[in-house]
Amino acid sequence: MGKTQQLGGWGEAQALKFLEERGYKKLTVGYRTRFGEIDLIVTGGGYVVFAEVKLRKNREFADAREFVSAAKQKRLRMTAQIWLGSHETELQPRFDVIEVYAPDGVKTAQPEIIHIENAF
Repeated sequence: MGKTQQLGGWGEAQALKFLEERGYKKLTVGYRTRFGEIDLIVTGGGYVVFAEVKLRKNREFADAREFVSAAKQKRLRMTAQIWLGSHETELQPRFDVIEVYAPDGVKTAQPEIIHIENAF
């Protein structure tokens, strides 16, 4: 596993912990199709949430959410449709972005986490 994958996995674990502490329940981590990957799929508050996690050291260049382009959003929607087609649920789907800021990478004791509900 490369350094980028390790960092991404660490960021996703931090985001999942953040969500679980707020009452969300994990369904899937790293759901992949030919269209793309959804980092986290969780339930909470009457929603099935498809979450894109963005890990950055800081905001010097831009907020992490700005890296979820229109093309990325389209791939996420298509991937979510496939997941929904194979998993029965009465819950409303929602797309969230979770920003994880970790200035010291995996050595960051308490990363700053920003949860943007209904991001797109």
